[in-house]
Amino acid sequence: MGDRVEAVFTALADPSRRFLVERLAAGGNATPTELAGELPVSRQAVAKHLASLEAAGLVHGTRIGRNTVYRLDPAPLLAATDWIARVGAEWDQRLAALAAYVSREDEPAAPEPGGRGPTRPGRV
Repeated sequence: MGDRVEAVFTALADPSRRFLVERLAAGGNATPTELAGELPVSRQAVAKHLASLEAAGLVHGTRIGRNTVYRLDPAPLLAATDWIARVGAEWDQRLAALAAYVSREDEPAAPEPGGRGPTRPGRV
């Protein structure tokens, strides 16, 4: 897993940071003070969460006067979803191979030529 994807998963491990990502995605840009009004934590705690999200590349802050306004950058989320899709496809292939193997094992045994008893397909 790449460092960028790992940083995204680490940042999103915290429910408050996930809320901030969802809030910025749905409601657009916001200041830490505005975001703190929507969470049961202090403005300082929100600022620390935003710093973690910014380190992962998920948000970017822009200084406007005395305030910093944060906006969501979805690009790192796309890298994480690509990783999830790739790993999911690998597991789909493995599970399909397992299902095919199990279905072969469940087939009734065919009589062995010469009357020596049943054998399974592909077995000697």
